[in-house]
Amino acid sequence: MSIGNSSDGNSPEDARPFEDDREDVSASDRPSIGRALQQARIAAGLTVDDVSNATRVRNVIVHAIEQDNFAPCGGDVYARGHIRTLARAVHLDPAPLLEQYAAEHGGRPAPTPAAPLFEAERIRPERRGPNWTAAMVAAIVAVIGFVGFTLLKGTDSGESVKTPVAKGPTASASKPASPTPQSSKPAEQKPEPSDSAIAAAPRDKVTVQVSAVDGRSWIAAKDHNGRTLFDGLLKKGDSQTFQDKEKIDLVLGDAGAVQLYVNGKKIQDDFRPGQVERLTYTKGDPVTG
Repeated sequence: MSIGNSSDGNSPEDARPFEDDREDVSASDRPSIGRALQQARIAAGLTVDDVSNATRVRNVIVHAIEQDNFAPCGGDVYARGHIRTLARAVHLDPAPLLEQYAAEHGGRPAPTPAAPLFEAERIRPERRGPNWTAAMVAAIVAVIGFVGFTLLKGTDSGESVKTPVAKGPTASASKPASPTPQSSKPAEQKPEPSDSAIAAAPRDKVTVQVSAVDGRSWIAAKDHNGRTLFDGLLKKGDSQTFQDKEKIDLVLGDAGAVQLYVNGKKIQDDFRPGQVERLTYTKGDPVTG
């Protein structure tokens, strides 16, 4: 017994749906581009901010694309570039999404300008505010360096006094001129410091000369009114001369390193190295106070 065909004359194969019909059904079942990107982002555990920071695509554009609104992209070229970038960020293959966009928005544009235009948009740096923290750190470092340099320069200049300057109401040279020699001594011989001090010491004033002969020493000198005439460091070989009409008060930081001439006379006190001495000298014979 044979089995005949159906009454309408169609074979069983004819009862199957056409291939085009099945493609239409599958196309209607797949999600939109924005929905696919949103689902993939959520599945990857990413927020819109995460995707925006990773792709440099602004938040408002990411939100619009996920709602299938491509107008903020600024054209098909930028829309395709954003779709490709967002798809890669959420671990999707961008090719099917781009084909879907082409089918829904009128085909594929010319490929030549798309790449450079999109790259320019993608790599455009975000405008950032000034880095105030780095600026403050740089300013602090500059101030510290300037203060250190100033202190170092001040210390060096304080220790490099080479030319003694006379202090007091009536200044006298640190190396007063010697009287015209009357003897037949050679010209290269110089008078002793005590002779110079005697020649420079007027009788109506007190004259004190301090010379650092055995090392450096800090000294301070004041006149009878308490006015500071000198306060600083004498290096070995330096000297200072002070005059006043009544008295000179001295403080020697290292009395053993200096030699004193008072009113033209050499002081023979046996000061010990490192010894601090406070002295007062007046007119007439030198006396210690």
